[in-house]
Amino acid sequence: MSPAPRRRPGQLETEIVTALAAAPDPLTPGEVRDALDPTGQLSYSTVVTTLSRLYEKGSVTRHRDGRAFRYGALADPAGLVADRMSRLMAVEPDRATVLRRFVSKLDEQDEQLLRDLLNQPDDD
Repeated sequence: MSPAPRRRPGQLETEIVTALAAAPDPLTPGEVRDALDPTGQLSYSTVVTTLSRLYEKGSVTRHRDGRAFRYGALADPAGLVADRMSRLMAVEPDRATVLRRFVSKLDEQDEQLLRDLLNQPDDD
């Protein structure tokens, strides 16, 4: 059996939250692993570690069910990416330069979408 291809940073978190959000009830780590990788190449401990980190970030719920925990989604995949972006911005003192470079790398459609979003009134 050949090893699974390497995931991008944050990809496993997104896949796990997507699986949890699609499930009608909270899932155990084993059920999450089976949903993501029925071949068994994804390590159970990797899933447990990722679920624990998501719980610590406040992205999933967790409750004990016998000897295991069951997890449910609190965030959606887009929320995870937004949280990751916010954490990266929080450690950068020169935010204007980071944002300017980020926008300069957007394709035309995404740049227009961002402009449209910025021009919408706040819902708060």
